[in-house]
Amino acid sequence: MPDHRQSGGIHEYVEALKTSARLGSQVVYHTRLAQQKARFADSGKESDLSDLLAQIGLDALYSHQYEAISMIRNRGHVVVATPTASGKTLIYNLPVIERILQDKDTRALYLFPLKALAQDQLRTFVEMSGGFAGFSPTAAIYDGDTTAWRRKKIRENPPNVIMTNPEMLHLTFLAHHEKWAGFLSGLQFVVIDEVHTYRGILGSHMAQVLRRFRRICTEYGADPVFVFSSATIGNPGDLASALTGLNVRSVEQAGAPEGKRHLVFINPVDSPARTAILLLKAALHRQLRTIVYCQSRKMTELISLWAGSQKGAYSGRISAYRAGFLPEERREIEQKLVTGELLAVISTSALELGIDIGDLDLCILVGYPGTVMATRQRGGRVGRSGRDAAIVMIAGEDALDQYIMRHAADVVNMAPESAMVNPDNADLLEKHLVCAAAEKPLAADDPVFPESRVKDSLARLVQRGHLLRSEAGGLYYASRKQPHRHIDLRGSGSRYNIIDGKTGENMGEVDGFRAFRETHPGAVYLHMGTSFRVDRLDPETKTVTVSRANPNYYTRVQASKQTEILEEYSRKSLGSTWVGFGRLRVTDQVTGYERRQIRDQKRINIMALDLPPQVFETEGLWIAIPAKIQEETESAEMHFMGGIHALEHAAIGICPLLVLCDRDDLAGISTPFHPQVQSAAVFVYDAFPGGIGLCKSAWARAGDLMAQTLKAISDCECESGCPACVHSPKCGSGNRPIDKDAAQFIIERLMEKTSMRNADHGGDQDVPGPAITTDSGRSGTPQSVYANIRRYGVLDIETQKSAEEVGGWSRAGKMGVSCAVLYDAQKHDFAVYRDHEIAALMDHITGLDLVVGFNIKRFDYLVLSGYVTFSWQQIPTLDILEDVHTRLGYRLSLDHLARVSLGAQKNGDGLQALAWWKQGRVDEIIAYCKKDVEITRDLFLFGCKNGYLLFENKAGNRVRLPVNW
Repeated sequence: MPDHRQSGGIHEYVEALKTSARLGSQVVYHTRLAQQKARFADSGKESDLSDLLAQIGLDALYSHQYEAISMIRNRGHVVVATPTASGKTLIYNLPVIERILQDKDTRALYLFPLKALAQDQLRTFVEMSGGFAGFSPTAAIYDGDTTAWRRKKIRENPPNVIMTNPEMLHLTFLAHHEKWAGFLSGLQFVVIDEVHTYRGILGSHMAQVLRRFRRICTEYGADPVFVFSSATIGNPGDLASALTGLNVRSVEQAGAPEGKRHLVFINPVDSPARTAILLLKAALHRQLRTIVYCQSRKMTELISLWAGSQKGAYSGRISAYRAGFLPEERREIEQKLVTGELLAVISTSALELGIDIGDLDLCILVGYPGTVMATRQRGGRVGRSGRDAAIVMIAGEDALDQYIMRHAADVVNMAPESAMVNPDNADLLEKHLVCAAAEKPLAADDPVFPESRVKDSLARLVQRGHLLRSEAGGLYYASRKQPHRHIDLRGSGSRYNIIDGKTGENMGEVDGFRAFRETHPGAVYLHMGTSFRVDRLDPETKTVTVSRANPNYYTRVQASKQTEILEEYSRKSLGSTWVGFGRLRVTDQVTGYERRQIRDQKRINIMALDLPPQVFETEGLWIAIPAKIQEETESAEMHFMGGIHALEHAAIGICPLLVLCDRDDLAGISTPFHPQVQSAAVFVYDAFPGGIGLCKSAWARAGDLMAQTLKAISDCECESGCPACVHSPKCGSGNRPIDKDAAQFIIERLMEKTSMRNADHGGDQDVPGPAITTDSGRSGTPQSVYANIRRYGVLDIETQKSAEEVGGWSRAGKMGVSCAVLYDAQKHDFAVYRDHEIAALMDHITGLDLVVGFNIKRFDYLVLSGYVTFSWQQIPTLDILEDVHTRLGYRLSLDHLARVSLGAQKNGDGLQALAWWKQGRVDEIIAYCKKDVEITRDLFLFGCKNGYLLFENKAGNRVRLPVNW
C-alpha cells in the first residue's frame, strides 16, 4: 500500500495541537528528545566477524553489539538492555549462527513471552541465515499453535534453533525432558528475549522455571550460555541473575542512532478516551500511522468502539489489539500493520514488545503507562526509520497521572526503574519444587535447590503429601506425575475460559484471580469492539458464559476486604509511628457491582452479588496510626476513617514511582482499629498470593513513600478529593468515605519527627508498637493428633455376602457380619464378635477413645449400619486408607503398606473369606480377620513411632508417606 504521509507531517501535527483552540490550553509540557548519532565498533576488533557480517549483508556493528557478541563468544552470560530498534536481535543471532556453521549439531533455545514475537523472530532468523552456501541453519516454532504432527517431527528431528515460550518450556521441555534428549544434549545457547517482562508474578515463576531448566540441562551434559535481551531498566544484570541464579553481565550503553522525537503531555478537560479520539482523528487526517496505548482491556475496546462510530472514510483501517484475542486474530492485525493496510491500532501493553509492526509515526498514551521503562518502550515504537516522530501522553484522573502532569520535566529525566522478582516466594517455590521432583528426584544437596534454602518448603510439602521422602530420607519424589499443569505462569491461579452462550465460541480467557472482579455475573465484557453481558461465572468448570448485548452503561465492581497478620518479618520507626512488613492473609469478598452510564459516568444503580470469598496469603506493609493522632483528627472535626482511606488510596497510587509495578499489582485496606496492631492501620499489599517483592521494596523506602504521598495530596488543587489525589477507580466501596484534608493532616502528624532526608533511616532505634500476635504459622511439624489417646481399638469386619450379591456397595448394610475382630490396646486382647453379638461390639466400641481401621468408614461402619442405628460421626475414628488417599490423592492396599512398611503380608483376601463362609469354615475367617487387625494395628503403631509409613511408588522407589498420628 503506498505511503501517503506528508513530509513534515509530525511537526505540523504537534504545532497544530499546541495552537488548537480546543486542546492547546491542555498541553502542559512539550519537549524534543535529543537526536543521537551512531557509534560503531572499531573495524579492527570485528575483523574476525567480517566474513560473517558480509554474508548477512552488514558492513559494521554498533559498539554495544560488538561488546555483547564478544562476551557471548567467550561463553559469558550477558543481558543487553538498550532502547527499542537498537539491533538486539543481531546480538544473539550472530554468535548462534556462527557456532552452528562450525558445528551442525549445535542447538539453541529461544524464549519469547508472546507467540507473535516468535513468529516475527523466525522470519528474521530465516532471512539472516538463508544466504550461506551448502548449509543453512534451521529453525522452527514449537508452541501451542504448532500441530501435533509437527511437534512430533520437531522432537524426533530437532532443528538448530527452537523458538518457544515460557509455558512450553514448563509444560513440555521440562515435564517431558526425556523426549528432548537429542536437543538438550547439544544445547549451547538459551536466548531469553524481552526479559524485562519477567518481573512480578511471571518473573517469580520464571526464576523457578529457569533454575529447573538448568538442573535438567546438567542431566544431559549441557551447560548453555544464557543471553538476555531487555528494554532499558535500572537493574538488568541483577534481574537476569535473579532469574537464573547465574552471574550475568550487562551491556547498557547503546551505539545505535535515535531520531528526533516530540514528547507532549496533555491534561485533558474532557475524558482521556474522548481526547484520544480527537488526536487519533487528526492523525488519520494527516495519514500518520498511529498506535494508541490504553491501560486496560476495557479502555482499549471502548476507544475502538467509539472510534469505529466516527472513522468514516477510514473504515476497516483501525483495530483493537490486546491479550485474550485468539492467535489468528492477533496475527491478522500484525500483518495488516506491517503492510500498511491498517493505519491505526488501539492496544494494551500486548504491543509494547518488539513485534515488527512496521514504521509508525505517532504514539498516543492514554494514561501514564505506570513506569518510566514502559513509557520509553512504548515510545520506541515510533520513528524507527529515522523520521521525526511524536509521543503524546494523555493524563487520566488518578493520582499518579496527575502527579506526572505536575512534574513532567522530572519524569522525563527520571532514571528507569528496577524490575522486581521474588525467587523466595514460598507459595510459588513449593509448586516448582514439586515439578522439579517429578522431573528428577530432588537430593538434599541439590546444587540448584540446596536444602539450606528450601528446607522449610520441603518439610511442608512432605507433610501435605505433595513430596515423598525416600526410605533413607536423602531423596524427595513427587507424589503425582506431571504436576506442571496445575501452575499458571502468568497469574496467581487457574484461568477461566470465556464462552459465547449461544454459539459456544471461545471468546478468550481471564486470569482466575481477576475473574470475580472483571467477569462476575452482570458484568459488561467487551471483545473486538462488541459488547457482551456476563450471564454466568462457574468456578467449578472455570468458565464464564456471555451473551451479546448493547447496554448504555458499563459496570464497576464493589467489594469488601479483611486482613490478618500471619507473621511480622520486620518493622521500623517512621516519625511518630512505626511501619511493619510481613506476611498477611487477605479475604476479598465481591459483594456487588455498579452500573454507570457511558456518556457521563453517572451511577444508574447497584446490583448485589452472591459469590464466595477469595482468600490468599501475600506480603504487605502496614502503617500504624497512633490513637493520639486519631483523637487530634476527630477533635479538628475531620473524618478520621475518610482520612486513612484517602491515605491508603494515595499511597497505592504513588507506589509505582518508587517500585517497578502496575497499579493493579498492589491493593490495600484501611481500618479504624486492627486488633493485632492495637490501633488504626493502613495496609498496602502485593495483590498476588505469596507476594512478588513490591511491598518489600516499598517498605524499605517507607519515608519516601509517605513524603511523596503527602506531596501528591497537598499539590492537588481540588477541594475535597478527586481521582488526581485520593480517589481510586478500583475502590470496592465507591471511594466512600474519603476526606482529603484529613489525609493530609494525618500524614503531617505521622511525619513530624522525621524529615524527608532521613525518613528511611529510623530502623536502628528501638521501634515502638505492640508485639504482633498470630494464630497460625507456616512452618513446624504438627504434633501427633493421637498423642494423648489412652485407650484405642482396631476393628475389622468380614461379611457373609458380597456387594454384588446385595445389589452394590450402597447396600452394604445387607451384607451381614460373618465375624468382627476388635483389638483393645488397653487389654492387649483380640475380641471376636459374631452377627448375633453386634450390640456387645457397639458397647465395646463406644468405650474407646479412638477406633482405628482400614477403609472402616466406607465399609465396616456401613456393614454395621444394617444392625444398629447410630451416628458413626460421633465415634473418634482413624481410617488409615482415608488418610492415605487424602495425602496422596490415590489409594494403597493394606497388603502393599504391610509388605513395604512392616515386611509382613496378609494371609488371604476378602473373596477367600466369602468362600469360607459358604463352606462353614468360620475359624479360618476369624484367623484371617485377626491377622488383618494385627497388621492394621502395627501400621498404626509404626506411623505413630516414625511419623510416616513406607510404600513403593510407580517407579519402584521405597518412599515415606508422612502421618501425624
